[in-house]
Amino acid sequence: MEISWSLKSFTELTVFELYEIMQLRQRIFVVEQNCAYLDADGKDIEGRHLLGRKGKDLVAYLRILPSGVSSPEDSIGRVVVSPDERGSGLGKLIMLEGIAQLRKSRGLVPIRISAQAHLSNRYYGPLGFKEEGEIYDEDGIPHIAMLLKD
Repeated sequence: MEISWSLKSFTELTVFELYEIMQLRQRIFVVEQNCAYLDADGKDIEGRHLLGRKGKDLVAYLRILPSGVSSPEDSIGRVVVSPDERGSGLGKLIMLEGIAQLRKSRGLVPIRISAQAHLSNRYYGPLGFKEEGEIYDEDGIPHIAMLLKD
């Protein structure tokens, strides 16, 4: 089945969509990764939200933030794929769609991500992201800053 994409500002999200997003993010980032942190960080209001659906089910999500919210550059974060879809290539597809949507609206601006360190070379590197700086701890998980310039 094909994935349908929708990109929405915070105010365009329905209450149901917001609930689905928070449920998927918390399922992975809080429960599965065993990280006690505030997922609703106040930045969602400033962002655009890319939802990937397979039929009616939300199976992939990411958040695009404008420059100045999380970093000097526009950024992509909260990238998540439903556990049922892992290994299907959906993670790469949502990143490509997120980059395309960001560039469609903002042009060829640099894009910053905070990547889990173990994913930097095998997942984000092939998409053109380059590591910057040293590995750091974020909520008990090693991360590294990465930047896509082209």
